[in-house]
Amino acid sequence: MPGCLRPSLRKPAVILCLLLSSTSLSPTRGQAMIPLETVKLWADTFGRNLYDTVTKHSGSLLLQKKYKDVEPNLRIQEVDGLELVKKFSEDMETMLRRKVEAVKNLVEATEEADLDHEFNESLVFDYYNSVLINERDASGEYVELGAEFVLEPNAHFSNLRVNTSLSSVQLPTNVYNKDPDILNGVYMSEALNPVFVENFQRDPTLTWQYFGSSTGFFRLYPGIKWTPDENGVITFDCRNRGWYIQAATSPKDVVIVVDTSGSMKGLRMAIAKHTISTILDTLGENDFVNIIAYNDYIHYIEPCFKGILVQADRDNREHFKQLVSELVVKGVGVVDQALREAFQILKRFQEARQGSLCNQAIMLLTDGAVEDYEPVFEKYNQLDRKVRVFTYLIGREVTFADRMKWIACNNKGYYTQISTLADAQGNVMEYLHVLSRPMVISHDHDIIWTEAYMDSKLFASQAQSLVLLTTVAMPVFSRKNETRSHGILLGVAGSDVALRELMKLAPRYKLGVHGYAFLNTNNGYILSHPDLRPLYREGKKLKPKPNYNSVDLSEVEWEDRAEILRTAMINGETGSLSMDVKIPLDKGKRVLFLTNDYFFTDISDTPFSLGVVLSQGHGEHILLGNTSVEEGLHDLLHPDLTLASDWIYCITDIDPDHRKLSQREAMVRFLTGEDPDLECDEELVREVLFDAVVTAPMEAYWTALALNASEESEHVADMAFLGTRAGLLRSSLFVGSEKVSNKKFLTPEDKASVFTMDHFPLWYRQAAEQPAGSFVFNLRTPEGPEGPGEPGVVTVSTAVAVTVDEKTAIAAAVGIQMRLDFLQRTFWAATQQCSAGDGPCPKSCQDSDLDCFIVDSNGFILISERPQEVGRFLGEVDGALLTQLLSMGVFSQVTMYDYQAMCTPPSHHHSAARPLVSPISALLTVTRWLVNELLLFLLEWSAWGSRRAGHGAQAKAVFHHSHKHRKQDMLQPCDTEYPVFVHQRAIQEVNGIIDCGACQKIFVMQQIPNSNLLLLVTDPTCDCSIFPPVLQEATEVKYILLICHNVQVTPAHNASTKCDRMRSQKLRRRPDSCHAFHPEENAQDCGGSSETCASLPLLLLPLCAWLLPPQLLR
Repeated sequence: MPGCLRPSLRKPAVILCLLLSSTSLSPTRGQAMIPLETVKLWADTFGRNLYDTVTKHSGSLLLQKKYKDVEPNLRIQEVDGLELVKKFSEDMETMLRRKVEAVKNLVEATEEADLDHEFNESLVFDYYNSVLINERDASGEYVELGAEFVLEPNAHFSNLRVNTSLSSVQLPTNVYNKDPDILNGVYMSEALNPVFVENFQRDPTLTWQYFGSSTGFFRLYPGIKWTPDENGVITFDCRNRGWYIQAATSPKDVVIVVDTSGSMKGLRMAIAKHTISTILDTLGENDFVNIIAYNDYIHYIEPCFKGILVQADRDNREHFKQLVSELVVKGVGVVDQALREAFQILKRFQEARQGSLCNQAIMLLTDGAVEDYEPVFEKYNQLDRKVRVFTYLIGREVTFADRMKWIACNNKGYYTQISTLADAQGNVMEYLHVLSRPMVISHDHDIIWTEAYMDSKLFASQAQSLVLLTTVAMPVFSRKNETRSHGILLGVAGSDVALRELMKLAPRYKLGVHGYAFLNTNNGYILSHPDLRPLYREGKKLKPKPNYNSVDLSEVEWEDRAEILRTAMINGETGSLSMDVKIPLDKGKRVLFLTNDYFFTDISDTPFSLGVVLSQGHGEHILLGNTSVEEGLHDLLHPDLTLASDWIYCITDIDPDHRKLSQREAMVRFLTGEDPDLECDEELVREVLFDAVVTAPMEAYWTALALNASEESEHVADMAFLGTRAGLLRSSLFVGSEKVSNKKFLTPEDKASVFTMDHFPLWYRQAAEQPAGSFVFNLRTPEGPEGPGEPGVVTVSTAVAVTVDEKTAIAAAVGIQMRLDFLQRTFWAATQQCSAGDGPCPKSCQDSDLDCFIVDSNGFILISERPQEVGRFLGEVDGALLTQLLSMGVFSQVTMYDYQAMCTPPSHHHSAARPLVSPISALLTVTRWLVNELLLFLLEWSAWGSRRAGHGAQAKAVFHHSHKHRKQDMLQPCDTEYPVFVHQRAIQEVNGIIDCGACQKIFVMQQIPNSNLLLLVTDPTCDCSIFPPVLQEATEVKYILLICHNVQVTPAHNASTKCDRMRSQKLRRRPDSCHAFHPEENAQDCGGSSETCASLPLLLLPLCAWLLPPQLLR
């Protein structure tokens, strides 16, 4: 939890006696004096030359004058944050309501089609199979279920090749595509095709629509071709998806009880582990879970979770999976103690009004040797049987099947036998059908919205979509009277909503330079936030983080220490609060100190809350201007002008005729009346026109500057640029495009330099917090293998502020892309100056006994005599100097936190002896691989010839997935803290002496006027290596694990112990509806024996497992 990690920030005292700027320092023996007056002269000369150069090439004074000239036509409006968030919320509610209506249409059409359909065991029917469409055999004929299916690229669907007239049907590999249940379901659901099309025509903002059947097929619109993974397997099963499970069942508390006695060794334990993992995959954010293992005694597989249930979020599910994989078998199974413990947990949570407060279930996994269980059920579940019990008989032994079935049938559960790894998936899904019965019988079509997730439906298609989505889904029931008491769930209908599209309804220009909007769920998890980082880089690939959709609001807005904001938003309140915050910039190298106002409200009929953040001061003022359309249009068409590509000036993604238009082209059509069907944001368009007119003279100014430039001045800057709060960008090159140092600057490839939906450009945000008339310099070094030390480019910018009626707003920012070599030449020239009293310049930065640096206000080096130091952090180069500056209060250290970091997991070598037995470990690893391959071969052989099971393919998928998971588990989610160093602006000059033991090091620091730069002059002759480097590195926050009682340990960072942290239950808002039981449900529909029949290889598997060392198959 972020709140318990923060140590108080270091606040070093300023040592006033060292802040002497009027006298020279007395040198020690063998050391030269650093003349303070000379250093100040260097700084002033350098600053003056820089200011003159930058103002000339950027035209900042001209732009300031142009905005000053139009002040009579300007007004500054104070933003009402509460009204703004309410307006955004209403717009989002309207958009989401349209998606709900589309899904309701699908549900109604499916239920009507099922009502009219009579099941036909011998039905023969060809349909468009997503994998087989457009496939031909060796003779050139279309394969069965693979007829011609027209596919065309569609911009609305990420330029994927789709068919917007028809849907296609996908099935996982382990589902037989001609099973009578599948054929009847696919035939019946053909009725959805016209509904899909009508929905899309009625609401062109709809994206993917679909129906996931309880039998396993997935009908997707628009139709698309699906490709198997690298192993030739289709692993996607719609019944495993969060939207399906949440819509099919109400929230649930689940205790998994697993037998780890000696009889479970070998393949049985492997099947049990896979079954538990499959059960965990069916749980979501609204569910609660724990796992108890039993043999001679019971133990919680996570000791920290003893006696409680924990939220089944992704972190906890993955943690449980890891612990399950480490289970070992021994002893004799005593089930009654484990069942008693499970019932007691569920009872305590129910009485304490904790957990889901809905369904409660126990999942019992054993090979069947259970005794003394009846008294437990009589004591805890006899009267109303509020706890359902689901039993999973592991292995092929059927001796104890009657006992297992009795337990399930007498406790409103379901019994299945799982004989192979491939059986697990289908058999686990049966419990969802049982839990869905009360809702189905009641015919309650609850609407659910999922947490954020990435679109894995398309992972196997032509392109992998990395867009964050939420899904709205509803259950689909059989309305036939003869099946009423059975509560038959036909499946789930749903539609995706791209969160990016939803956030477009909170326009960026209304939020100011530092403002933003964000969404979170009833569980406190982030749906959308500019600081949410769902991807991480592994090698050259970007991959989703394991916990990307369970990032808590308190982990992003971590300054909310008391979780006041989080609590209010989860409770669906409407209100506001203020917080002092630290905003990381430039990949954590820099920080802004802001006071933000937070405004929040709920979005009706959804589990979501919306927040809007405005920074106090200029962030809550919006500049409004006016100009004629004719004048504005003329200036809008200048070739040097571009608009923020992510912003919505006009809606162009609905009408196919508009999709080819750029935002500027659409705006021109709208303003000229050429296209009356175009919808545009009139306020934003008006502001763009005004900015285009005010900034138009800059083009002529920059052009004249470039034409009159001498060959020498060409080496000053590559380009000038400006941006306005309406997302307008202008830029002009001073050199040929081939000579530009940073070609990515102001392009989508360099997102930090352009306007996006999440942020204003970095140079704009930094300039907005710089003192008026001052420039901010930022060295941008190339990314990648070349790293720091290579020639970079310096971005220089300043803000243009406008004040009307004592209110100030930031109208624009302007700057240049300066060549680093020019900056360096200007500095070295300035250090040749000396004051008149010094005579013929006794000192220069070129001297061997002086070291000179130019650093920015965060301590990064822009100029050094040693090129390899450019771009590096000062503390890394001279730890002694930075340590002294910190102790004097010239710099302060700010501790920042990252709760979305990825770290290398620690080594699992628990003893020094382990590396010595590496040959044995290697042998065991190879043997384990051979065993896995043998099991896989036998499983595929046993399933060969079966037209329905597809067990071999599923087993193959299971094994490949487990190997892949282990191999790629290179980085893991973690929490880190890192320092950021900030110069205190009030201290403009300082000098001092550093005691380095054998010698003393003299230094002088001087502020460069009108900039964020500092000049540092030191004596390099004194060896101060006794001071370690000061690094700006992130370190993982370690949590202390305490599971022993009566042991007193002082945790690091005053943090809670690891167990306390893991056990903590954050505030959440439960879903409104719950369907736990229905008096009409048929509790005797509780399962039967497994359909699979024994085959020779499968019968031999237990023998193989018995012969192998137990550690290989434990």
